[in-house]
Amino acid sequence: METLKQRVNWVDYAKGICIVLVVAMHSTLGVEKAVGEVSALHGFIDWAKPFRMPDFFMISGLFLASRIQRPWRGFLDTKFVHFAYFYVLWMSIQFLFKGHDIYQTSGALGLLHDYALGFLEPFGTLWFIYMLAIFFVVTKALIKAPPLLVFAVAALLEMAPIETGHLLIDEFASRYVYFFAGYWLAKNIFKFADEMNKSSAFHIFVGLLLWGVANFILVKTGWAAQPGVGLCLGFIGAGAVISMGVWFSKFGWAHALQYLGKNSIVVYLAFFLFMAFTRTLLLRYVPNLNLTAMSLLTTAAGVAGPVILYQLTKNTMLNFLFKRPEWARLAEQPKQWHNPSHVSKSQPSLNLKAR
Repeated sequence: METLKQRVNWVDYAKGICIVLVVAMHSTLGVEKAVGEVSALHGFIDWAKPFRMPDFFMISGLFLASRIQRPWRGFLDTKFVHFAYFYVLWMSIQFLFKGHDIYQTSGALGLLHDYALGFLEPFGTLWFIYMLAIFFVVTKALIKAPPLLVFAVAALLEMAPIETGHLLIDEFASRYVYFFAGYWLAKNIFKFADEMNKSSAFHIFVGLLLWGVANFILVKTGWAAQPGVGLCLGFIGAGAVISMGVWFSKFGWAHALQYLGKNSIVVYLAFFLFMAFTRTLLLRYVPNLNLTAMSLLTTAAGVAGPVILYQLTKNTMLNFLFKRPEWARLAEQPKQWHNPSHVSKSQPSLNLKAR
């Protein structure tokens, strides 16, 4: 039972690390763009780039093996319609806030065009939710394909210089290899986490320190952007974040990070609201505030705001913001289902939905 508990803990901590890094990236770059200057946090954002999203996608694919054999209707309900519902809902909410500026620039037709385009191309900060739905369906469709072949093709796509300008194509090529690896290599990843858990906190810390320095050097010299090197750094960085998750699980003082991991989709859906609002207030009323401080405050608002909103709405008429209503379901959730041929009995399940 202890091993199972620790496994769940490190996943939550790793997801918490990922979502904080994502919000920090958007907050920092948003402040820098608004001011036209680079903050001291810019180097940290660049340092995290090789592993920030690869780890998020890898963890998202970890528990797919226990569900992929479900009939298509039930699978699509939990792995496509679920994410599609939140994507469309929060894309519409974003347009309520951004629509005026789009209307002033492009008119009513431009506004309708941009909104309709959001169904075909991932929109704004919600692109991760959009791509998850696509990745789940593609992986289900490829279930009979040799996994090594799928992995090899996905790796080649990641290394290829694909820059079509279409976010759906470009992000699929850049990210699918990590999601598929999470699904295909789930048992190995859990074994790696178990081995890390057997190590002392000091040894994990030293290993992370050495990795952090090496990652910094490769990013600073530009090698991180080279084909193949970036792919390796993505996987190594994902392993490092998993190690961080294990490291945090050894202590009992980072409950806030664990909570963020459990509710990462809540933060991801709504952080733009609080991030943009806080940035606007700071720029208007404290324009001379240090850019680093402004970025950190914006990040804090982007992380805490969605959690507060979730707590305030979860037992109200507004709970549809983070909980999918019954009318938006294709089928009832299976009560109990597992596929022992794909997943060991000791591997826990991960509910990606906000509860």
